[in-house]
Amino acid sequence: MKHLVLVSAALVMSGAAVAEDAAVNERLPKQGLDAGKAAYLANCAACHQPEGTGLAGAFPPLAGSDFLQKNTPEKIAEFVLKGFSGKLVVNGVEYNNVMPAMSHLSDDDIAGIITYVFNSWGNPGGEIAGEKVAELRTGLGVSTDPAQGERHPATKEAEMEYQARPGAVTGTETRIAMTPGAPAVTEEEFKQATQIFFERCAGCHGVLRKGATGKPLTPDITLAKGTDYLKALINFGSPAGMPNWGSSGQLTPEQVDIMARFLQHPPPAPPEYGLPQMKESWKVLVPVAERPTKPMHERNIENIFAVTLRDSGEVAIIDGDTKEIVTIIKTGYAVHISRLSHSSRYVYTIGRDARIDLIDLWMNPPARVAEIKVGLEARSVETSKFKGFEDKLAIAGTYWPPQYVIMDGPTLEPLKVVSTRGMTVDTQEYHPEPRVAAIVASHEHPEFIVNVKETGRVLLVNYEDIDNLKTTMLDAARFLHDGGWDSTHRYFLTAANQSDKIAVVDSKEQKMTALIDVDKIPHPGRGANFVHPTYGPVWATSALGNEKVTLIGTDPEGHPDQAWKVVEVLKGQGGGSLFVKTHPTSRHLYVDTTLNPDAKISQSIAVFDIDNLQAGYKVLPIAEWADLGEGPKRVVQPEYNKAGDEVWFSVWNGKDQSSALVVLDDKTLEMKAVIKDPKLITPTGKFNVYNTVHDIY
Repeated sequence: MKHLVLVSAALVMSGAAVAEDAAVNERLPKQGLDAGKAAYLANCAACHQPEGTGLAGAFPPLAGSDFLQKNTPEKIAEFVLKGFSGKLVVNGVEYNNVMPAMSHLSDDDIAGIITYVFNSWGNPGGEIAGEKVAELRTGLGVSTDPAQGERHPATKEAEMEYQARPGAVTGTETRIAMTPGAPAVTEEEFKQATQIFFERCAGCHGVLRKGATGKPLTPDITLAKGTDYLKALINFGSPAGMPNWGSSGQLTPEQVDIMARFLQHPPPAPPEYGLPQMKESWKVLVPVAERPTKPMHERNIENIFAVTLRDSGEVAIIDGDTKEIVTIIKTGYAVHISRLSHSSRYVYTIGRDARIDLIDLWMNPPARVAEIKVGLEARSVETSKFKGFEDKLAIAGTYWPPQYVIMDGPTLEPLKVVSTRGMTVDTQEYHPEPRVAAIVASHEHPEFIVNVKETGRVLLVNYEDIDNLKTTMLDAARFLHDGGWDSTHRYFLTAANQSDKIAVVDSKEQKMTALIDVDKIPHPGRGANFVHPTYGPVWATSALGNEKVTLIGTDPEGHPDQAWKVVEVLKGQGGGSLFVKTHPTSRHLYVDTTLNPDAKISQSIAVFDIDNLQAGYKVLPIAEWADLGEGPKRVVQPEYNKAGDEVWFSVWNGKDQSSALVVLDDKTLEMKAVIKDPKLITPTGKFNVYNTVHDIY
């Protein structure tokens, strides 16, 4: 468990929860103890209670606290900025908790809260100014970047926003199991709780509640805690990672009670999903023999963009030359990525609901020709690229069940399903839920390179003979996620984001080359390749957890001293980045900060001059240029056109608000076009046909 004695209720609130609770997150007054009180109510009252009474057995009291009597406001400010862990005795009661770093709060808010607490509820009095907190922050080396705070211990603000999004698994087909001695749960309550868990909790705690980025919630743990304790943690939040579902208003008191009882029973496993289920879902909408034998339009297919419309479950096909929306196609929910066949003809999209749609770009307009559902939740799809296998096969990996399936490329017929359950790379323990993350197609061998997230293994799956499948297993690091090729397409660099490492796979020699330490929670997308003025070819990654843009040398022949080492770390706008991007013809490096809590940062882009990296970045107000009115207007994922002289950005607004695509002139860094249309609902990822086919980034 985790906690401190003071300003920690924010550790149990997700950003979304705080924003939606107008009663708790009131508008802060401008001065005095009223400002501190309002900040306390917004950030601390969920744990320590509005009157500072604490919660027995979980959160120590602040009212009449002997701990406050023994410490100065300056010392408490250090705890708030850096966090605190270990045993703590308050008013004769021992607590063994952790306070996560609350550095995402402003200096004035921290000062106001501390001053308010020291002057309330019989405490000794005292005060601290925002300037003093700023001085302490500097002395302690604590960042001012709001994305780096930790309302939940070891979980950065930006990572929490990234991980806590609803999953696609539903509770409609789960098996109900009960624990003897656990509080009773009706069948209807069990189904309701299962649905809530899959939507709100499974992303952190795992579908089987074995723990992932969040802690385990299995009955051997939860039964010992009891219903009242669990209700308190669900309602007010848990220092182990659960948001304040009850006090934020996202769950009703009745739902909190149901969840507390539900968690003391065995986790209901969703159904397995094998070849029979896949074949039942598989549809060939247009047989291969009935498809066009040549493009039926004059558009430049290589400069078409497939744009994810996340919340509407669609993909927009946009002509990169004319900026015209050619068509909008219904797909799976929240398409995670689109990949292209080697011929540039077919777009493969995969939704979070594990539905794959095959789109034929030769048709006029482009349309779906096949579909299949390969599981209950998924993130990755790829196609074969090795000579002689172009357009022949496709592969998809799923979060649930943890497995991958090899399919016929032109029809999506499922051919081979392989489980990824197995031993972890570090402790050599069995993991029942190792999800499949990124998949890329090797240019050196007829192989798919498959990242297995929780076990930390990279699988080289040889598809020459899928009836006698050969797989090479490489040991990397746990929590593998996304990644991309170096400029030669020999080395695959992939982030093990929870391990703060970049793994390097030599696809030619079929072995691990390096594990590189980086900081903090790398999230490269595919990464960005360019020639550094000093260190030669490098690959760049940004991060969810801080402002760092890390450059890694990738030229073992021409620059052996720099190869597979961090050669430079650039300072970007802040944490919360999802993508970095450049192009072989460009001299710019673009870094988004989509999940940064500061709207000024999340609504803009940092761009570096590759020839003058020491000059720092220039900020481009992409969302402002889009001129959309109200909404979060997060700017996400730079994507170049085929020529490399334009960069496209999604301005991702709420589902019921206006969104847009902004096209930038890469040479002048000036806005070239804004694509607006009511049909562009929550645009996120964009995939240029030519660049995706040829792995250019």
